[in-house]
Amino acid sequence: MDPISIILWPIKWVIELILVSFHSMWSFFGLDPDSGVTWVLSIVGLVIVVRAALIPIFVRQIKSQRRMLEVAPQLKKIQDKYKGKTDQFSREAMSRETMDLYKRTGTNPLSSCLPLLLQMPIFFALFSVLNDAQHDKAGVGLMTQELANSFANSEFLGAPLSSTFIGEWNLMTAGQPFSLNVMIIALTMIILMTASQFITQLQIVSKNMSPETKASPMFRQQRILLYLLPLVFAFSGVAFPLGVMFYWLVSNFWTMGQQFIVIRNMPTPGSEAAKAREARLAKKGKLTIEQPSTTTDVAEPQPKPTTQRQQPIGKSRAKKQNGK
Repeated sequence: MDPISIILWPIKWVIELILVSFHSMWSFFGLDPDSGVTWVLSIVGLVIVVRAALIPIFVRQIKSQRRMLEVAPQLKKIQDKYKGKTDQFSREAMSRETMDLYKRTGTNPLSSCLPLLLQMPIFFALFSVLNDAQHDKAGVGLMTQELANSFANSEFLGAPLSSTFIGEWNLMTAGQPFSLNVMIIALTMIILMTASQFITQLQIVSKNMSPETKASPMFRQQRILLYLLPLVFAFSGVAFPLGVMFYWLVSNFWTMGQQFIVIRNMPTPGSEAAKAREARLAKKGKLTIEQPSTTTDVAEPQPKPTTQRQQPIGKSRAKKQNGK
């Protein structure tokens, strides 16, 4: 067994446990055990369990992103300090000061990729489970030979979950019988996967970044990811089995909805989303936004108390006044 298989083995075992558990539950409720709908619902259940387990990591990601935004001005000062200096000493000094800043503030520029990186082993393990089922191979755990055959031969809208777009394309170019239905469903899901990924990144770039961040190199990296990640899905999705694409598509929808809720309720300070949230709260009367006064209130001048200096009065003069 190769090292990658050793790493994926426990993940595959857990994935099979979740899939088989949901499959048994839907079958208990009366759905056809060999139906593609039953297996697709089982994949949706897998997404919910996996993404719910990643919520604490997602919260840590948000906090880390906030810290990155706080240190963005300091990071820009370091970059401006060594701007135009290409010698090795300056490069090393800039790198050292940057790492010291990250260490001092407890920030990590790679934290935003952590949830995605944690999902990659799950994705590869699921791909391996479906690939084994496609070749009539039993899994490492609860995915028995019978369940593997059921999964591989199940159809959703007439398309086997183990089919791929590239597989049907190769059959078509070779002049062999192919399924146009599989190609249409796979192409539709690739477009939905690409669009959902693009919208998720666009939400962050367009609404949830402060002006300081948009002027930093971090914004340029986000702009690159905005177009790079959807292209990755577009080109690699043609080799994904439909079952894997269902997992990734539902996961993208979860991410898009989760990101929308976070941006709406916990936006980055100074961003357009934060201003929109303040406006909504002010409209509901839950937030008072101080506005500059349009009228100048002129206070009436108060009369100053006049204290007249009393002259000393002699005894004889005081008697005359009292006599009056």
